[in-house]
Amino acid sequence: MNKTATPSRQQGRTEITRARLIQSAEKVFARDGFEAAKLEQIAADAGYTRGAFYANFDSKEDLFFALLEKEIGSRIANLEKEMDKVREPEAKLKAMRNFFLSKALDRRWCLLALEFKLFAVRHPEVKQRLAAMHRRFVGPRVGFLEEVMSAMGRELPASAYATGVSMAALGNMLALEHMLDPAMMPEGDVRGIMSNFIDSLTSAHKKKSTK
Repeated sequence: MNKTATPSRQQGRTEITRARLIQSAEKVFARDGFEAAKLEQIAADAGYTRGAFYANFDSKEDLFFALLEKEIGSRIANLEKEMDKVREPEAKLKAMRNFFLSKALDRRWCLLALEFKLFAVRHPEVKQRLAAMHRRFVGPRVGFLEEVMSAMGRELPASAYATGVSMAALGNMLALEHMLDPAMMPEGDVRGIMSNFIDSLTSAHKKKSTK
């Protein structure tokens, strides 16, 4: 009994440790920036040592990828949950639109995502890993865009992946401009521009006839 219980308890402790390190990393990365963040500070904030960090992650980049998958997974799950509440394609499209608008001014994630992508494009090995993660984790989950559009007799102007990423990218950049000068880029304008952009991608392109 004890021999079978011990690995289970150890696994549970490991999962708790990883979750706490990821939670602390999110806070420290958002406050200090990815490159300036110190592993010792992340570990200490979570109540662990540097050794505990390396027992769970190979590097700071590895930790960020774990945080990235957690955030993307959570967002996709929340979006799917909102879309599952309604049945009509028009209502699903509205739910998707509202979801993207609700995330348009997420200061914390905007800064983290933009900074890490800048870091990635300057480091080939990280860039390669980030692109692979997106293809594996995000690509298969944006098919709902094509499904909703097809049900409405429309088609997207680009692939579902490119369309979804463009919505997120515009949101991040507008949020950055809002943080820089909210007087010139007020919250209402951010939401208005995002709303028009999403509408232009999902309403102006009629599905081509197969005849």
